[in-house]
Amino acid sequence: MGDDFPLAGLFGLLVVLLLLSAFFSGSETALMSLNRYQLRHKAREGHRGARLAEHLLQRPDRLIGLILLGNNLVNFSAASLVAVIALKIGGQPAVALGTVFLTMAVLIFSEAAPKTLAALHPERLAFPAAMIYYPLLKLTYPIVWLVNAASNGVLFLLGVRDNGNELHSLTREELRTVVHEASARISSRYRQMLLSILDLEKVTVDDVMVPHNEIIGIDLDDNDSDIEKTIAESQHTRLPVYRDNIDKVVGILHLRHIANVSSKEFSKETLQNLLMDPYFVPEGTPLSTQLVQFQRRRERVAMVVDEYGDIQGIVTLEDILEEIVGEFTTDPADDESDVVRISADTYLVDATANIRELNRSQSWELPTDGPKTLNGLIVEMLETIPEPSTCLKINGYPIEIIETDDNRIRSVRIGQRIRPGTETG
Repeated sequence: MGDDFPLAGLFGLLVVLLLLSAFFSGSETALMSLNRYQLRHKAREGHRGARLAEHLLQRPDRLIGLILLGNNLVNFSAASLVAVIALKIGGQPAVALGTVFLTMAVLIFSEAAPKTLAALHPERLAFPAAMIYYPLLKLTYPIVWLVNAASNGVLFLLGVRDNGNELHSLTREELRTVVHEASARISSRYRQMLLSILDLEKVTVDDVMVPHNEIIGIDLDDNDSDIEKTIAESQHTRLPVYRDNIDKVVGILHLRHIANVSSKEFSKETLQNLLMDPYFVPEGTPLSTQLVQFQRRRERVAMVVDEYGDIQGIVTLEDILEEIVGEFTTDPADDESDVVRISADTYLVDATANIRELNRSQSWELPTDGPKTLNGLIVEMLETIPEPSTCLKINGYPIEIIETDDNRIRSVRIGQRIRPGTETG
């Protein structure tokens, strides 16, 4: 062949072989570097290259077998061709030099460069390559099958088993990472909503409920005028109705049902006929579970009870939705903020405030794995109701007790967080 074929033609054939080697090497890296979720999305949108690539990657052993078959065939052919060229140019001494030349050429032009390009732009190389590999795999299937059978047999003997190549589900933390990495494509508001949805399993009804002592309802032991006043002044559309105390709840009143009842027709009997049965849920129920239960039962209000059946608070569908989208109610009572800024880095805080709400509104990092209110957190740490002017530090935040009464802390002063290593003398 060397004597009959011109030297220029041999060099041209060598260049073609190097280009084919670069194609096999680069396309392998590109196909294996594809983001499987983006690939599935493009395939569902009808992108032909993506559909073929997804089909090929369902059996990566066959794809790799095909690529290695082609790449090795090309590289060995190139090595033989270099030997022929070397013998034709310089005889036996030139063969060793030709080997060095081929090694450098393959390393630079057929391995490093195309694989780097493929890693940087996988879709640009993978989709066109898939259109070539798909029919090529059908043509060479018997050879590829034999190669895979032999290689899989070796792996089986070594104890390696094929558990399938299905797209694995992402964990919640992995999904959080995906959402964070998509910051350039998702607005900060929508990104926060997605993260809040992922956190619903970690938040329970105890974290968002209105506590027992703050529930506003209708006491059937009150006189009619007091009940009518409570209804007229209510900022809520649904009110629990009870006798004597909230633990003796008898039903839930939707104010829409009583809107058509005139003052002359109003009575406790009429009111009781309009009540809906109360819905009870156990404390500690994750918000994700409770949201589904609200949807299935077509309820919007639930009474949270402990293991003894005592009512601990009330949770509504709006409370859960606000965990996802943020505050959206226009309750005038909400205008009275729990936090008042009194200097550049000092705040006066109502001790009954919910810790999670404080962390969210002020970007603080107070611990949330214990008591739900600031009062509860401080009392748990001190194990007593402290006197005014008592000072302590929680998670780096200096806190001074401002006002207390017999059974709880009413207000505190919180300063800027002092992180370890930043204290000054």
